[in-house]
Amino acid sequence: MIVVAGEALIDLVPSPQTALPLSPDGGSPAPGGTLPTLLPRRGGGPYNTAVALGRLGSPAAFCSRISTDAFGEALLAGLRAGGVDTALVQRGSEPTTLAVADISPDGSAGYGFYADGTADRLFALPTALPAAARALSLGTCSLVLEPGASAYESLLRREAGRGVFTALDPNIRPGLIPDPDAYRARFRSWLPDVALLKLSEEDALWLAGSGEGPGGAVGGGRDAVLAAAKEWLAAGPAAIVLTHGGDGLTVLTPGGGALTVPGERVTVVDTIGAGDTVNAALLHRLDAHDALSRTAVAALGTEDWHDILRFAARAAALTCSRAGAEPPFAAEVAV
Repeated sequence: MIVVAGEALIDLVPSPQTALPLSPDGGSPAPGGTLPTLLPRRGGGPYNTAVALGRLGSPAAFCSRISTDAFGEALLAGLRAGGVDTALVQRGSEPTTLAVADISPDGSAGYGFYADGTADRLFALPTALPAAARALSLGTCSLVLEPGASAYESLLRREAGRGVFTALDPNIRPGLIPDPDAYRARFRSWLPDVALLKLSEEDALWLAGSGEGPGGAVGGGRDAVLAAAKEWLAAGPAAIVLTHGGDGLTVLTPGGGALTVPGERVTVVDTIGAGDTVNAALLHRLDAHDALSRTAVAALGTEDWHDILRFAARAAALTCSRAGAEPPFAAEVAV
């Protein structure tokens, strides 16, 4: 079983059918001034990862705290429909976190969060994970927003100490991080307990302090990313996977190895959930290679990693080809 721990929230996504108002003379639509129609969609990086794992056929469980409101019930229903075990889900009467998405012309998404006093922030460390748990995946807002962030951090350290294979996707949301330097230091403190680190090139730049990262101007380029990744590898991970948007993925290993596979070309509707799908696809395919351990990851060869990365690239491309976080099913990703 792969346990995914972190937030579940509702994305409010602008409808592509939102109409512009007519100009004063009744002619062509006038730009601006329109409130977009927002469509609620189940979301949250860890939530999307858990659903993607279920759709790919991996035994998966979700560990979080979900509201008892209508949105929370919809989130639970989505997990169950995806075949995800919900026994580790805590419940609370506080409202569900909302994330308002802003979709750029190229399909990339930015978010504004409404997370004060919400249910997922009050997550408490569970007594134990199921005996069948072989891997634990964490990331995104859940490792930022207190008091839950400290509980998730404790879960990471405890399970890594037990020998559980741990995966981390920081999935940086700068607007939620009041002290970037403190967060960067905290991130580095997690690395000895992380077996697989997956992150976007933009997130890597932000964590390295080489640019503004997500949502802002980026400086430093790929050389800065690779230099930072080498430092992070020395701190503990068995492998780091960097995503480059439509340009594919790169894996870096402590022995100095690096392999890049190109992205798959699709018509992009939006990129919501693409990185989360990569998380799930990597873990699913690593499991297929019987590689959910540090030792097994270290033994993977070039052909193994090529297969794993191609699978992840294909899964992410399919997610980008449809609106919202709708990860593919196993039959769709078969290569």
